[in-house]
Amino acid sequence: MLSTANYRDLPDQADLQRICKAISVLDALNSPEWEYRYYFYNKDWAEGEEMFEMRDGEGDQMLILFRAEGCVINGYAPEYDQPDKNKLTRGLPAVFDEFMFGEPVSSIGTTFCLWYTAAHKWQLGQLGEDDDASEDFLDILDSNPQTYIEWASEYYDENQDRPAPSLAAVASLYRGETLTKKLVFAIVPVVEDWLQLESNLQEIGYPFDFG
Repeated sequence: MLSTANYRDLPDQADLQRICKAISVLDALNSPEWEYRYYFYNKDWAEGEEMFEMRDGEGDQMLILFRAEGCVINGYAPEYDQPDKNKLTRGLPAVFDEFMFGEPVSSIGTTFCLWYTAAHKWQLGQLGEDDDASEDFLDILDSNPQTYIEWASEYYDENQDRPAPSLAAVASLYRGETLTKKLVFAIVPVVEDWLQLESNLQEIGYPFDFG
C-alpha cells in the first residue's frame, strides 16, 4: 500500500495528475450531489495552478497542488498529532511555500507532506515519530483502476442496487481517454443531468464528447 513509508512508488507527476482527474470524474458520475463526493479536481484553482482534493466529511483531508515546477501533497488526519511542520517540509522547494504555509492548508493542518519535481522525483522532509495515516490517503493513487472500483463499491454502493462499473471503462479514464456516453453508461446506469455533468467535466478539465 502507498504511504510515506514507500513514497517513491507514487506515480510521477503526469501520471498522478491523470489519475486524480479520472478519480474526480468517477466521483462526479457516482455522486451528482457535490456535497457527498469524496474527490474533486479544479483545473483553474489559481493562475498556473491546479488542485486535487480529498475530503471525507469527518475532518480527513488531502490537497495536491499541481504546478509546472512539480506537485506537492498535504495530508491531514485530525485523529493524529501534527508533527512540526517545519520538519515535515524540510527541503521543500520555495515554489511550494505559499501553498504549504498559506491558506487553506494552514487552517486545515498537516500530518504528512510529500513533493515531486522532475529533477529530484518524490521527496519528503523529516517524518514524525508516529503513524501519519498516509496509506489511508495515498493508496487510491496506486494507478490501479480496481482500487477505485473496490473503494467506491463500499462508499457509494452499500445501499444501492446497481452493477459494479466496468473495469475496462474505468481503466479508460485512468488513461485519460475521451469520455463518451457509452463509457458513462458502462460506469453508472443513469445520468439525470447531462448539463451538470458537462459543467463538472469542464471544471476538472477532462475531455468528453456526448454528441
